[in-house]
Amino acid sequence: LKAASLQVNEEDNTVQAKDMQLRFKDVPILAAPSLTFPLNSARQSGLLAPLIGIDSVSGIEVSSPYYWNIAPNRDATLSTTVMSKRGVALDSEFRYLETDSQGQARLNVMPNDSLRQQSRWGLSAQHIGGIETGNSVLGRLGVNVNLNRVSDDNYWRDFPRAGLSLTQRLLPASGSVYWGQGDWTLMTQVLKFQTLQDISSPITPPYDRSPQIVARYNKWDVQGFDVGFTADTTRFEADYSQIPGGTSAILRNGQRSYAAAQISHPWLKPWGFVIPKIQLHGTRYQLDTPLASGLSEVNRLLPTFSLDTGLIYERDASFFGRGLRQTLEPRAFFVRTPYKDQSQLPSYDSGATDFNLTTVYSENPYVGQDRIADNNLVTLGVNSRLFDNNTGAELARFGVAQRYRFSDQLVRLPGELPVSSGFSDILLGAGVRWDNRWTFDSTLQFDAQTHRTTRTTLTTRFNPSPYRVFNTAYRLTRDQSEQIDIGWQWPLRDLTWGSDEAPAGQALTPGQGLGADRWYSVGRMNFSLKDRKMVDTLLGFEYDAGCWLGRVVFERLQSTTSTSRSRILFQLEFVGLARVGSSPLKTLRDNIPRYQYLREDLAPTSRFTSYD
Repeated sequence: LKAASLQVNEEDNTVQAKDMQLRFKDVPILAAPSLTFPLNSARQSGLLAPLIGIDSVSGIEVSSPYYWNIAPNRDATLSTTVMSKRGVALDSEFRYLETDSQGQARLNVMPNDSLRQQSRWGLSAQHIGGIETGNSVLGRLGVNVNLNRVSDDNYWRDFPRAGLSLTQRLLPASGSVYWGQGDWTLMTQVLKFQTLQDISSPITPPYDRSPQIVARYNKWDVQGFDVGFTADTTRFEADYSQIPGGTSAILRNGQRSYAAAQISHPWLKPWGFVIPKIQLHGTRYQLDTPLASGLSEVNRLLPTFSLDTGLIYERDASFFGRGLRQTLEPRAFFVRTPYKDQSQLPSYDSGATDFNLTTVYSENPYVGQDRIADNNLVTLGVNSRLFDNNTGAELARFGVAQRYRFSDQLVRLPGELPVSSGFSDILLGAGVRWDNRWTFDSTLQFDAQTHRTTRTTLTTRFNPSPYRVFNTAYRLTRDQSEQIDIGWQWPLRDLTWGSDEAPAGQALTPGQGLGADRWYSVGRMNFSLKDRKMVDTLLGFEYDAGCWLGRVVFERLQSTTSTSRSRILFQLEFVGLARVGSSPLKTLRDNIPRYQYLREDLAPTSRFTSYD
């Protein structure tokens, strides 16, 4: 930092520099006739360092942000971004933190997009807070608001990094009020979606809820019984005209009301457990258009009985000279639900659950309330775990489970394949964390009839020390996808058989890298074996010079099955002063598990920080 003069104001905790230049390697990269900046990390209004990036579609992007420190609990950031191929965009973000509420709002506006020949905008706002009613019975009401809207269907593709939650194709806008007291909770909400369609891959818009009213009651250990009750009434509406080439023939807007009660009596012992449970589901549909049967009002009442049992055996063991405690945990789960035809009922919020070692022990293979499967089945499984005798940490877990259906499952979702009686696929799982460096997890779904795996997931992580992590993953879904995923952060000297540890006697603060004059490689590569092509790519380098950091990252993302977009992120960080360029830090954290920032505050929070 070079200046003609520096004036220090200790009362305001600021420094004013005259004829200032920010020089890097004796090359001026930022200059100003006068600049004021804080002496420490305290917030202060003023211009922030410009952000520079290169995008394969939008071209060169240059953003100039201004930070406004409105109050200790409120601030705003205003930015002007110039995109060489699109035009000028204005971005604003406002944040607040009150005694009983907090929230943020972000608005991005591009008056004229030269590539699309139209104006573009995106809005995202969130609020969490409460209202004091002044009534001793009602007490305090909680309020949540989540608003996300954009100008057009192509926004998610053209501005995938516009910020917050505007990069997906289903944008929710919801407002809810909730109340809870003792064992009771009440909630009412309005939820509406904006669906961003793509002609090449249209998606079915979900049903809006306008409104939804829910009441819940839960009580545990009532003379040994656990009881629960839920009542819900919701108005569901959807606009299928948003689907390219879609029709409204399958649209079934209407009102759905349901009540679900359950009672169970858990017997829990150190050696095992027995949990019988009875559930009763009652549902009523009032539809705007009649079903094929001519009915516009339909009722459904279904009971469910389940019995969950398990044993826990323990023994002392020793593996590789290490004292362990090993468990053997067989489990049996039975569920019975009678059949009732639900093929004509709409599917407002139901979907099939993932078939895994957790959901295999559930009463219903569907989420939501529109499908309750007719089940007459038993699930048998066994788990085995290894614990360290000294620390009690779980070092390994192995599991296997399989269902047997006594009859065909007749209740299905539209387009779902039949589920026949007999044995299901075999589920196997394993997880090993033998020490703090290595982790291994795997799940496998095996078809005993065809002797082939239906789904496979294998993940490993090697994390021997800070700033060294290497992740691998293999994912297979038979006849659909097969991918390999690799991600890492690693010092380059390790790759040349050198030592990249800190010099002897050099005291390093945790979260401050391995010391000055060090290069790090970062990256993630996702390759599709089925399509024989790279899906997503992230490659880059970081350099730690001590007083400054340099980062350059290349990112390529697959937008659709046939298109992708690329960008280069370059940033210089002058530690404790400013960052110049386009930050890749969020991209690195989102894509590389266990990635560590080279300047991270790891100091523990004081126990007296929030002392009342």
